[in-house]
Amino acid sequence: MRTVLVVLFDGVQSLDVTGPMEVFAGAEQHTPGTYRVGTASLDGTPVRTSSGLTLVPDHGLATAPAPHTLIVPGGQGTRNPAPEVVAWLREHGPRAERLVSVCTGAILLAEAGLLDGRRATTHWAYCAKLARDHPAVEVDPDPIYVRDGRIATSAGVTSGIDLALALVEEDVGRDAALAIARHLVVFLRRPGNQAQFSAQLAAQTARREPLREVQQWITEHPGDDLGVERLAARARLSPRHFARAFQAETGMTPGRYVDRVRLEHARRLLEDTTDGVEEISRTCGYGTSEAMRRAFVKTLGTSPAEYRRRFRPVLAD
Repeated sequence: MRTVLVVLFDGVQSLDVTGPMEVFAGAEQHTPGTYRVGTASLDGTPVRTSSGLTLVPDHGLATAPAPHTLIVPGGQGTRNPAPEVVAWLREHGPRAERLVSVCTGAILLAEAGLLDGRRATTHWAYCAKLARDHPAVEVDPDPIYVRDGRIATSAGVTSGIDLALALVEEDVGRDAALAIARHLVVFLRRPGNQAQFSAQLAAQTARREPLREVQQWITEHPGDDLGVERLAARARLSPRHFARAFQAETGMTPGRYVDRVRLEHARRLLEDTTDGVEEISRTCGYGTSEAMRRAFVKTLGTSPAEYRRRFRPVLAD
């Protein structure tokens, strides 16, 4: 039996706590004797979450059982963490066989020095802060979760469920993880390297209406000719003026934006359809399967066929 311990503190995000707990508790119900799930606060007293919910812990940190999997959730309480909590993590984190953070819980792990020299992620809104405050941490802002050895970090809120499902699948097997996913009505499983948000959200929304219309056009027509000249014509600007204005208002070049939209659309089709790679490459504007393969290898480090084999989720319905 693996002991799963979730650290609680005032200002914790309730979903960061309850999401993973529901997954591990579900695994215990599916396969009795698999997990013992508990919570602990600094002194064993109730904590108030960022949404106002009161949580009553099972233990104080000083008397909590040694965990196999130690989960550190995020929330507003990570902005000014209690030094005693950070000190406890610094001492006990290295002893856990698996150390997991959800959302800004990664900030607490970093404060405790547990992410130094590691690759990690957190909620997209706090990735820059994590990288700035802790330069020894290799922060990856894109994926919904990252695993580096025995340490796993995840992005905002629901990604904690994705990571917990992946851990259950690893510990107990796919059947158990699938049963839990069905019960929770979620996917099994979003791949860890799936982007935290879409290409449209990754870029800023242009201020001017013609540029916003072009952004929408790109999203809706990834298979069309999306060269700068054609896009500039849609915006009724010269190609040079369009390219400068687009980058100034969205934060990325037109070409980079097109590349992200096409890759995102191709990934979605590989995950959600049975369309062939050749058909998807044409639909997404790559022209040939080889061009799409090069884009996947360059950005994701894997081919489209391998991506589909590894990451096509099973719908939980």
